[in-house]
This record gives sequence, C-alpha cells and structure tokens, in this order.
Amino acid sequence: MTAIVVATLIGIVHFGLSYYLVDIDQRFFHANHNDFKPSGIIGHGLGILGTFLMLFGVFIYMARKRSRLMSRMGLLKHWLEFHIFLCTLGPLLILFHTTFKFGGIVAVSFWSMVAVALSGVIGRFIYLQIPKTIEGKAMSLNEIEDYKSGIKDKLIKDYAISDRFLEILEADSSSDTSRLAAIKKHLKESQLSKKDRNNIIKLSKSEIKINKRIRRLELMQKLFEYWHVVHLPFAIMMIVIMIVHVGVTILFGYRWIF
Repeated sequence: MTAIVVATLIGIVHFGLSYYLVDIDQRFFHANHNDFKPSGIIGHGLGILGTFLMLFGVFIYMARKRSRLMSRMGLLKHWLEFHIFLCTLGPLLILFHTTFKFGGIVAVSFWSMVAVALSGVIGRFIYLQIPKTIEGKAMSLNEIEDYKSGIKDKLIKDYAISDRFLEILEADSSSDTSRLAAIKKHLKESQLSKKDRNNIIKLSKSEIKINKRIRRLELMQKLFEYWHVVHLPFAIMMIVIMIVHVGVTILFGYRWIF
C-alpha cells in the first residue's frame, strides 16, 4: 500500500511539477492552468477522489469496529492498515487539489486534516504497542492477567516450583535480564532434570514478557486517552468543514465531468 501512495505522488509530481512550481499569481498564464487549478478537470478530480477516500476510510473502519455484522469480516489490524492507507492517500490528493493555496474556512479544514494525519501516525504507533490477540483485537488487562495466571499455575502444577522461585520471578525491583539470570542460578541448585529446567526457563520468559505487556498496556491506555482528545475533535472539524465546502461548491454550480 505504501508503494501505491509513493507511485501516486510520483505520478502527480511528474505531470504537474511545472505548474505547481509557478508562483500562485502567475499560474493563470500556465498552459495547464485549466486542468490543474482546484476547479479544473484534474485538480477538481483530485479533490473529489481524495475526499471520497478519506471519508470512506474513516467510516468503513468505524463500521468494522462497531458493527456486529462486520465483526467477522477479516482481522481488525488489516482494517486498520486499510484505514491508514486511505487516510494517507486521500490527504495527499487533497493537498494537490488545493495547489498549495490555503485561505478562509477551507484552510481550517486543511490544517485540521494535517493534524488528523499526523496524530494518526502517532496513534498507529501507540496502537502497535498495545498487546493483541491473534485476531488483532487489543487485549484487556484481565485477559493478560488470566494468561499470566495460566503460566503460573502450570509452573506450580507441573514442576512444583518453590515460593522462593516465585519471588524471584515476580521481583519488580530487578531488571528482566538479572531476574532471568537469578532464575537460572536457582534452577541449577534444584534437583530438576535439564529438560524440566529448560521448560521452566521458557515459561519464565513468557511470564516476564507478560509482565512487560501489563506495564506497557497501562501506559498505552493512558496515552490512547490523551490521543483521542486530539485526534477526534480535529477529525470531526475536518469532516464538517469538508462537507460544507462540498455543499458550497455544488451550490455555486461547480461541476466535474458530471
């Protein structure tokens, strides 16, 4: 999908670079002005397509997240990637639709769009840090705690580990590396077989990873709350002004190829 965005950018720049490099007040005299201006066949088309891609990307992802009917239609993480793709390509097309000329209420929509796109990149990074199930659904703290309890129960039931071992495994003050080293040292002093020791070490590593996931989930959930404070208002503002802009355009009789 990244290749499509890059290819689109290269294509637009290739065909319209000479026009976009001309000073705004001189573009009227450019040979391709009637094609690339915001109301031209190419410029207007970029605006229409960019708007459609953005709105479709927003609403189709919201529908996938909230609709029971669509809940089994592919993994959520794939829908997120599709949403990001459409909401990256759409603003790119709209940028060239404006011909880099911003003013009035449209400027508010444009910069809101920029804020949404940038916050979307940050949001994707935060989302990727949140532990997920194999279906791509964000795991809750209870789900992670249950998984952690399962590992501990297996250690106690199958290997009868000591209370001292559990203290080492759950020590918050030590680093993961030092904790694992202490576990290995403790196991060497036990009467367990090499196979059992290796299995316990594997389970211990899983336990340590789960603890890191819990710490990460708590942090990322807080960051996600702050992220929504920025992302959603700008997204709503962008969509409302975009709809107003489209309505005014139609009201004043601007048409594309139809």
